Amino acid sequence: MTPAPRWNRSWRKGLEDGIVDDAVIAANLSQRAAFWKLRDEMSAAQKPEGGSIKHDISVPVAAVPDFIEEANAAVVKLIPGARPVPFGHLGDGNIHYNVSQPVGGDAADFLARWHEVNAVVFAIVLRMGGSISAEHGIGVLKRDELPDVKDKVAIELMRGIKAMLDPLGIMNPGKVL
Repeated sequence: MTPAPRWNRSWRKGLEDGIVDDAVIAANLSQRAAFWKLRDEMSAAQKPEGGSIKHDISVPVAAVPDFIEEANAAVVKLIPGARPVPFGHLGDGNIHYNVSQPVGGDAADFLARWHEVNAVVFAIVLRMGGSISAEHGIGVLKRDELPDVKDKVAIELMRGIKAMLDPLGIMNPGKVL
């Protein structure tokens, strides 16, 4: 008998050990496509709920449950009624940690607190050994926060790599480095 694939063994062991409460694995390509559709539609599903402060962060896989618990508590303490919406590929430590405005709240007032929410979330991420940027990179929104989370040597190394790959500075000029 062929042994089960590694991912199959790990979620089954997680169930047996009481670490995983529930798990679903796509049994075919159409189920796989349906799972991806659910994930891809999360941002669109949040739009009718009003303002949403979005994060693309990562923490060590073992820290994911603690991060979600601690970040949820901190965000709700900062903005009572705020609704954390963590989703994505939690199994690799990357989390789309979105926060929806309180029900009935004003979207503009909520979004005006973007930097406060970021500060709370990013502090937890960094304390847990994570990164304020996961699969989507630093981008324009996090550009000014990069010096707060990376030392000068790391930033200079990034600049050197960018200069090597883009000597004319034509790829995303002025966006990050």
